[in-house]
Amino acid sequence: MVGIPSFGNAETIGYVVRAATAGMVQYFPDLKPILVNSDGGSPDDTPRVAVSTESPDYIEKIILVSPRHKLQRITFTYQGISGKGSAVRALFQVARELKVRAFVMVDSDLRSIVPEWIELLAGPILKGGYDFVAPLYSRYKYDGTITNNIAYPLTRTLYGARIRQPIGGEFAVSGDLISRYLELETFDELIARFGIDIWMTHSAINEGFAVCQARLGAKIHDAKDPAADLGPMFRQVVGTLFRLAGHYEDRWLRVRGSHAIPEYGFERVIAPEMINVSHEKLIDNFDDARLTTRDTWAAMLAPEQLERVLSLEWSDVASFHFPPELWIRCLYDALVAFHRPGADHERLLAGLTPLYFARTAGFIGETLDMTTDQAERVIDAQAREFEELKPYLVGRWREMRAETRDGG
Repeated sequence: MVGIPSFGNAETIGYVVRAATAGMVQYFPDLKPILVNSDGGSPDDTPRVAVSTESPDYIEKIILVSPRHKLQRITFTYQGISGKGSAVRALFQVARELKVRAFVMVDSDLRSIVPEWIELLAGPILKGGYDFVAPLYSRYKYDGTITNNIAYPLTRTLYGARIRQPIGGEFAVSGDLISRYLELETFDELIARFGIDIWMTHSAINEGFAVCQARLGAKIHDAKDPAADLGPMFRQVVGTLFRLAGHYEDRWLRVRGSHAIPEYGFERVIAPEMINVSHEKLIDNFDDARLTTRDTWAAMLAPEQLERVLSLEWSDVASFHFPPELWIRCLYDALVAFHRPGADHERLLAGLTPLYFARTAGFIGETLDMTTDQAERVIDAQAREFEELKPYLVGRWREMRAETRDGG
């Protein structure tokens, strides 16, 4: 089964449907294919396009010769909180009812998907016995800033798993893992929105399922400028990650170092599509917050981090620098503060957002003249620094838990 969550994607979902249809029939001829669209009440023709788009001609000929390959398509409007997570949970419920062997999820705004992606995602489950397949693709150096600065390095540091795209949008899940997802009590409102991808990844790791990555090449989609578009998504993804860190603390407190994750598929050399980022706006957002968010930072950050953040100086965009080491300590402070009794999670995550903007701006400044491959090495070096500073997080976490037990 291929599942496509959607909302207002009439212009792009047809291409995604054609590629997915071809992939299921072409690469898995012995299995019954079904494509399901879980829509959020689109104001355009997204559901109609999802079920009426014709398959490629050569696929139609295969179906004509062998009717068992005939593809079923279903579209429905999910119920509950409006968000990607609600759409995906509804797809899980359909997959469980149909007793699917492999469930592949792809975003509805993809412009780089090809039929082979279906084999690359489902293959490790159907052929290799894996339960969860995360995407591994080349992205432009300023695409995926939440992934690069938070989701990837924290997944690696907390749980020891070097999953490069833990919120990538394209995944494959076994029938056993789907059943487990639907049993978990950690699903909440943040996950029902944009926290779903990180929840799927971290739950798969911590519930003991076999995880791998699929090499998909370049991802081309409707990329977002972090300075303009990612505020709510940031709070939902990071809030979910922080909540799960509390739920799985017994596991990550024992983890030391990290390990590589198996990769499936042939390595591709494909240049990703360039995107524009508002470098100056990121810095302005941070600078404005130094006046408006100071009290939140004071409650969230250790005194030494607060002093360093407030004393940062720069003369122009090119001279702005927000060191990765400072960012890592700020993020660790925020994770600890999130779990203090009575913590105002919304306020805390809103306060962390301009610090994320600052680190993103700092990364842009560090990599402005680099290729995407060179920038990837900077991201990897930062992830190693996350691991090296984990004792700082563990120490602060244990202090917080001790204070909580003592009623302090």
